[in-house]
Amino acid sequence: MEIQMWREILAPYDLAVQELVLKFSSLVRESREAGKYSYIERVDGRRKELSSILDKAKRKGVPIEQVTEKIYDIAGVRLICEFVEDISKVVDIIRSRPDMEVVSEKDYITDEKPSGYRSYHMIIRYEVTTIYGSKKVYAEIQIRTMAMNFWSTIEHSLQYKYSGNVPDDISEKLQMAAKSVYNLDNEMSLIRDDIMMAQEFSYGKARI
Repeated sequence: MEIQMWREILAPYDLAVQELVLKFSSLVRESREAGKYSYIERVDGRRKELSSILDKAKRKGVPIEQVTEKIYDIAGVRLICEFVEDISKVVDIIRSRPDMEVVSEKDYITDEKPSGYRSYHMIIRYEVTTIYGSKKVYAEIQIRTMAMNFWSTIEHSLQYKYSGNVPDDISEKLQMAAKSVYNLDNEMSLIRDDIMMAQEFSYGKARI
């Protein structure tokens, strides 16, 4: 396909990322302005690069003309939470929203990957309106704690460096680090209530 054609195909995904990031960021802002604890700490979003889309289509055996129907993470949003308990709250928020149709969910927190990767993934369908009209696109939402996100960022960099073939000794160290992340999240959960109250107090004072 020509570059201009790809621009038109991917434009709705760029718009979806922008709108989803804005909506989730607004939830964070509204909670804090109301002096309430926000289950979401940070919001990130990205549209997958064309080269990555084509690489994934090739790996998955997806024909070019079916990319938008069979690749679900062209648009991606990452929601970072402070505590593991917050993740289920965020999942419930997404399920209840009329503007986000949940297509599938994968719980890599309860059932982590062999590598040690932990996160909660949701595929949604989201409607955007462009100059070409309305279109529903797939988007992937990843929900994880700050500790999980730190581990995942490092693991992703190593996967990229070694082209997906991370040496065994490094993989073992990553698995050990994943256990440390798991333990850290559990330890932080023990003081979650105190931290929530402290943050609500802080947000409340900031509004005065």
